[in-house]
Amino acid sequence: MRADVESLDIRDVTANWVNAIVLQAQIDDRIKALADLAHTPLFFGRLNYLHAPGAELAEGAGGEQFYIGRRHVHDADGDPMVIDWRAPVSQPFYRASKTDPQDIALRRRFGYTGGELTAYEDEHLSDPGEVAAVSKLLQQEIERPRVGPMRDIVATIQPEQDKLVRAGLTGSVCVQGGPGTGKTAVGLHRVAYLLYAHRDRLARTGTLVIGPNRSFLHYIEQVLPALGELEVKQATVDDLVARPGLEVRGTDTAQTAVVKGDARMAQVLGRAVRSHVTRPTEPLMVVRGSRRWRVPAYELEEMVEELQKRDIRYGAAREALPQRIAHAVLVRMEQAGEAPDDRVQDAVARNAAVKAAVKEIWPAVEPAKLVLRLLSDPEFLALHAADVLTEDEQKLLLWPKPFRSVKSAKWSAADLVLIDEAADLVERTHSLGHVVLDEAQDLSPMQYRAVGRRCTTGSATVLGDLAQGTTPWATRSWDEALAHLGKPQAVVEELTAGFRVPREVIAYASRLLPSISPGLAPVSSVRETPGSLRIEEAPDLTAAVLAACRESLAHEGSIGLIAADARIPVLAEALAEAGLPYLSPGEETTAESRLTLVPASLAKGLEYDYVVLDEPAAIVDGEPDERTGLRRLYVCLTRAVSGLTALHSAPLPTALT
Repeated sequence: MRADVESLDIRDVTANWVNAIVLQAQIDDRIKALADLAHTPLFFGRLNYLHAPGAELAEGAGGEQFYIGRRHVHDADGDPMVIDWRAPVSQPFYRASKTDPQDIALRRRFGYTGGELTAYEDEHLSDPGEVAAVSKLLQQEIERPRVGPMRDIVATIQPEQDKLVRAGLTGSVCVQGGPGTGKTAVGLHRVAYLLYAHRDRLARTGTLVIGPNRSFLHYIEQVLPALGELEVKQATVDDLVARPGLEVRGTDTAQTAVVKGDARMAQVLGRAVRSHVTRPTEPLMVVRGSRRWRVPAYELEEMVEELQKRDIRYGAAREALPQRIAHAVLVRMEQAGEAPDDRVQDAVARNAAVKAAVKEIWPAVEPAKLVLRLLSDPEFLALHAADVLTEDEQKLLLWPKPFRSVKSAKWSAADLVLIDEAADLVERTHSLGHVVLDEAQDLSPMQYRAVGRRCTTGSATVLGDLAQGTTPWATRSWDEALAHLGKPQAVVEELTAGFRVPREVIAYASRLLPSISPGLAPVSSVRETPGSLRIEEAPDLTAAVLAACRESLAHEGSIGLIAADARIPVLAEALAEAGLPYLSPGEETTAESRLTLVPASLAKGLEYDYVVLDEPAAIVDGEPDERTGLRRLYVCLTRAVSGLTALHSAPLPTALT
C-alpha cells in the first residue's frame, strides 16, 4: 500500500504549482501514516460471524471472517485483508461475551513476540458448552514489560473502555479513573476513533490533546501516529495561553495563585474591560463634501446602550459602533433626498470624526495592559473587585512593586491565564472540534475556562482522578469542573478496574484515600503479582536506593527512581558516582538505558515497570500542606506496573501505617 502511494506521479494531474504542493503534502502524510511499526503486527485478532453483518439472521445463512488490526489493509485488488479496529464490524471484538455474543461464533486473539506469531487463543462465544475463561494472551499483553514511550492498547481495550472510546462526537465525556485504569489510553483512542468516524468534520475544526507537562506529552506522543493519526496537536495549558513577547519569569505564592485561579476573576476582568466604555456627551458632526451631518449625543448614547445589552465581545462591539454611526448619517442623507449606497456607509465609518468619536467612546483594550493595571493599581482593582473579592484577596493580587510596562513585568503562569481571559472578552477565541484534557484534576477554575474557550462549539473528553489532585486549587468535584469548562451536560463515567498496577501496590496506596479523597472508590486491580510490593526502612537511605536500582535493573522493562524534588540533586550525584546512567522524564528509554530519575512533581501520568520510591515522608513534606503532600505520594506510589520498592529512613506518614 505504501509503495502504491510512493509511485504516484502527480505531474499531469495538478493545475498549478499550488495544487502540486498541496497534493504532494497529502501524499507525504499518507506515506507517513503507512509506516511500518517495529515489532508490531498489522493484525491482532479475528472475528468469525455466524451471519454476514447487516444480513438477515436466517437459518443456514453463511457468516464472514474478518481480521482486526490497527488500520485498514487491502490487497493489490483493493479488497480488504485487515479491518480497522475502529470500524463498526470490529466492535464485537471488544464488546462480545458469552452472555452477549453479538452474533460472533469465534473470537481469536493472536500472540506475538517481536512481530512474529507465537500463539493464538480461541473463544467460541456462541457455543453454550464452552465455559467463559480469562484470556491468558490478553493478560500477557497487558503485563508485557515496556521500554520507550507509551504504546497503543488496541489489542487489549476492555468493554467498559470501548464504550467510552466509541462515544459520539456531539457529547462531552468526563472519565474519573484511578491509577492503572487506562483513562489516558481511553482519551487517546477516543481521538483516533472520532477521527475515523468524523474525519471530514474534524479535519476542518481540528483536535487537540492537552497534558500536564512536556514530559507527559513526550511520553504519549507516539500513540496516535502508531494508529495512523498524524494531525492531532498536543499542548499544555501554559502553551495554550502563551502570548508572543510575554515570558513567564515570576512565581506566585500558593495563596495568590489560588485567588488568581478563582472563577471570580472572570467577573473582575469583565468589569474592568467594560469600564473603558464612556457615555457620549457631545453630538458628532460628520463633514462630507459640502454637507455637514449631525448625530446628537442622545442618539449616540442609544447606540452604545444597545451594543452593551447585546453582550457581544468588546472588540466586536467596537467594530460595530462606527457602522451604526454611519448608518445614522445615511438615514439623514436619504431624508435629504440623496441615494447613498454601501460604499458611502463604509466611507462614513472611516471618517476621521467618526473614528475619533469611537476612540473616545469605545477605546481599544489591550489585554496584557489591562491585567498589568489590575495587578498594579489598588484603586483600579478595588473598583472592579468590589463585592467580588475581599480586601485580603485583593492585597494578595497586587504586586509589591508595580512594573512599568508589559514587557518588564515578571508574569506568572496564572497571570497569562488572566490575560487569556481578558483577550477572549475582547475577541472570541477560536474553537476546535474536539479537545482531550488529561490530568484535569490539577486545573484551576480559570484554567478550565481557558480550555473551555478552545471547544465552545466542539466537544471535550476530560480525564482525571480526584485523588491525584496535587495543586492548592485542585478540583473538588467533576460537576464543578465541568461547569467552569462550559460543559455542564457532560456525562461523568468512572473506571474502577485497574489493569496495570499490581493489586498489592494499589491496595497499599489506597490506604491514603480516606485522607486525600474521602468517598472515592478504590481501584480494584485485576493483576495479582505476589512479591510486587516491598517497604523497607534503611538507615543509609542513598546506599539502599542504589542497591534497589541495581536489583530492579536485573528485571526486564523500564525503571523509575522517584523522589522528592529536593532529593533529586543528591540522588543524581550518587547515581553518577555509582556508574548508573539515568535519564530525565521525557527522555526515551532504550534497551541500554532503562533507568529514569523522576522528581515527584513530574511523576504524574508516567508509568514504569519497576519503581524505586525514595523517602515517602520527604515527598509529603515537599508540598505546601499535608493533604496535597499525601496526594503527591499517592501519585508516586502508583507509577509501578510490575513492582514497587519503597525505602525510608524517616517514619512513614501516619496515613500509610
